Amino acid sequence: MHIILHEHYNFVLLKHLYIIMDKVIEKLLLNGQTTPQAALEVFDSLETVPMSFMWGRWKGMEIPSGHPIDGILEWSNWYGKQFIDAENVHPLLIWTANKKGLYAINPRNIPLGMPFPKNKLLTISMRLLKPFLQTRQSAARLRMVEYRGKTSAAMVYDTKAIIDCFRKIDDRTVMGVMDLKGSAQPYFFALERDDNAAYNLQF
Repeated sequence: MHIILHEHYNFVLLKHLYIIMDKVIEKLLLNGQTTPQAALEVFDSLETVPMSFMWGRWKGMEIPSGHPIDGILEWSNWYGKQFIDAENVHPLLIWTANKKGLYAINPRNIPLGMPFPKNKLLTISMRLLKPFLQTRQSAARLRMVEYRGKTSAAMVYDTKAIIDCFRKIDDRTVMGVMDLKGSAQPYFFALERDDNAAYNLQF
């Protein structure tokens, strides 16, 4: 299931990006994984977005590139993000155990650099730690940030030295780069607009 899910996400992203990048994108997700250089080349080619473009709820998908974080969000049952306004963002929405609801977690309680297991153990741990991790408070803001020569909407974490920078793939999809202070390699992901889905929202 883990591999199939990754392949589905990669196919969806590939289909969106192929229209824009032609031959470059053919090798972006070769064998289910890209390289940081190839992913940045695609990211740099995309249009910027204003903050208003990001309002709403977005479903996330990883873009594996050999980053240490690759796989952690998927096994954590990460759903995506919700942008309420410039001052209120839920950066980490997690599926409930029955996949019918979503809850927000506080990134402050997640230690960066910890060797998380990338398997079912992490999924079970997230369920057990829900009372400790869950929050109803926003944990990030949205700002216009210059990154790699372009100014676009970006999510700034309240308690972590992390900025997620966004570029437009199409009207429903953006590509994101997680810029972590002190890390030479960026982490890549994509977000697809998902406002109309009916979930039990626990935040």
